[in-house]
Amino acid sequence: MGHLDHAAYGWLTPVLSYAMACIGAALGLRCTVQALAAPTARSRRNWLLTAASATGTGIWTMHFIAMLGFSVSGTEIRYDIPRTVLSLVVAMAVAGAGVFALGHLRARGPALLVAGLATGLGVAAMHYIGMSAVRLHGSIAYDLPAVALSVLIAVATATAALWAALTIRSPLAVTFAALVMGAAVTSMHYTGMAAVSVTVMPSSEALAGATATQFVFPLTVGLGSYLFLTSAFVALTPTAAERAATVSAQRLTRAPGAV
Repeated sequence: MGHLDHAAYGWLTPVLSYAMACIGAALGLRCTVQALAAPTARSRRNWLLTAASATGTGIWTMHFIAMLGFSVSGTEIRYDIPRTVLSLVVAMAVAGAGVFALGHLRARGPALLVAGLATGLGVAAMHYIGMSAVRLHGSIAYDLPAVALSVLIAVATATAALWAALTIRSPLAVTFAALVMGAAVTSMHYTGMAAVSVTVMPSSEALAGATATQFVFPLTVGLGSYLFLTSAFVALTPTAAERAATVSAQRLTRAPGAV
């Protein structure tokens, strides 16, 4: 049985992974709120697409930053590139299903349940597809009760975060919801990793796939840059209330007798 280390670099990878999860969640929630207040169908669609990409990217980046700190004694670790990319696509697709359900279903209660379920399952699907990309000298097994718990955590906390963001739309509420969703993604990851056990089978054969520094790290940096650029764009975009205030001010200045 190989010894598993989930924080080979100390607190660096857990803290960074949580931060990226929060940034992705904050962007996704902010874009979803913008979509719900969008004046046109096209604008709503664009905001929801941005929300899906930001949420999916944040989830994926969190997972693989955390995986940079994952090591197993007695074996090297490689990553299957197609499956790693598939995990990113799945994260974005399922996050997209969640935010589009939230943005288009008329009944808020069912929409919230569908969105929370889709987002939570998306987090779990991304995690376990990403884990299936791991290549090492040995075999990986999972404790099924811990796996089920990790999925339950993801769904429950994602639903709670979406509810908070949509019920109380203040910046403080969105920030709080992002912290909760970031915690959901991170706790789901480490709960899922607690379910892992590895039986090492020493071998001199070269492992297929890429190392974390060859593929995962550069892709993570690229996606992290995308999140920061998107953050700047969203921060500079006025909210519906700000747009309404601007229009009202313009009308007042154009009104007859205005100074």
